[in-house]
Amino acid sequence: MKHKIGFNRLGRKASHRKALHRNMTTSLFRHERIKTTKAKALAVRRTAEKMITRAKVDSVHNRRVIAKDIYDKEIVAKLFTDIGPRFKQRPGGYTRILKLGYRKGDAAEMVLLELVEQEKSEPKKKKKKAEKTEKTEKTKSAEPVEMKEEAEVQQPEKADSAQETPVEEAPVEKTPVEEESAEKETKEEAEESDPTETGIKVEKKIEEPSEEEKKAEE
Repeated sequence: MKHKIGFNRLGRKASHRKALHRNMTTSLFRHERIKTTKAKALAVRRTAEKMITRAKVDSVHNRRVIAKDIYDKEIVAKLFTDIGPRFKQRPGGYTRILKLGYRKGDAAEMVLLELVEQEKSEPKKKKKKAEKTEKTEKTKSAEPVEMKEEAEVQQPEKADSAQETPVEEAPVEKTPVEEESAEKETKEEAEESDPTETGIKVEKKIEEPSEEEKKAEE
């Protein structure tokens, strides 16, 4: 029968057992989850929950009491600034034990000891990373689509320009009669424009001497 046994000694002396509790509680508050045997988890849970209830009220006395067992100042500050206020509205039961099976070798029952309410900042980081990856994927997929649209716009412009370019007409062969008439027309046009070029002699009016000039000559 179990009489006058208030706690599990875990097969260790008092100094060894206190050091074990101290190390496991600090690692629990640091990582908020530890993997250990079922016997150790049940023993450590008692000390950890007592510390959390004391951390709900941030005072100098409570900090000094907890600093006797936890030597890391950062963990003490986290306990009073983060973990204590997180469980302020919860009356108890700050931790949970999840069974993992049996360990190879000695077949000890392994469990996962963790805090009930964990930090909420972790999923936000994941969401931010997911949003960044989505944005990069969208930008990568949008670039080739824009290039395709530009190419489609440029192609019809080329077609329009090809339609606008004048088509060179093939030379029409003229008959000899038409050629003669064309030559005559060109000659007439040249005569009208500059008669000296065509070789036509222009008659100059000879001025006859006056009667006075004749008398003077005689």
